[in-house]
Amino acid sequence: MNARIDFQTINGPDGRPAFVVVPYDQFVALYGRDERDLIPNEVAGMILRDGMTPARAWREHLGLTQAEVARRAGMSQAALSQIESGEHKPRKATREKLAKALGITVEQLA
Repeated sequence: MNARIDFQTINGPDGRPAFVVVPYDQFVALYGRDERDLIPNEVAGMILRDGMTPARAWREHLGLTQAEVARRAGMSQAALSQIESGEHKPRKATREKLAKALGITVEQLA
C-alpha cells in the first residue's frame, strides 16, 4: 500500500500540470536523501544547457578558482583544466579527491 503524499500541482500556461511541489520531509522520506545530496538547478543548467563538465559547473557554482580547487585536491591546475574540459577522464581516486575539494559527494560529481 502506498502512503498518502500531500502535494501541490502547478499548471502551465496551457492549463495542464507542469510541476508538482512535495513537502520537503515527505521528499526526504520517499527518496532517502536530503538537500546535501542533490544537484542545484544552477549546476544542472550549466551541465545541460551550457555543456560544462560537472567538475567545472560545480567549481563555478561555488565561486572557486581552478588554482584553489587544484590545491585542495592535491593536483596541478593543468590537470584540473584537462578534467574540466573533458579532455581527461579522471580515475576513481581523483574523482574522490576532487569531490572532497569541492565539498560535494562523488555521486554529485558524476
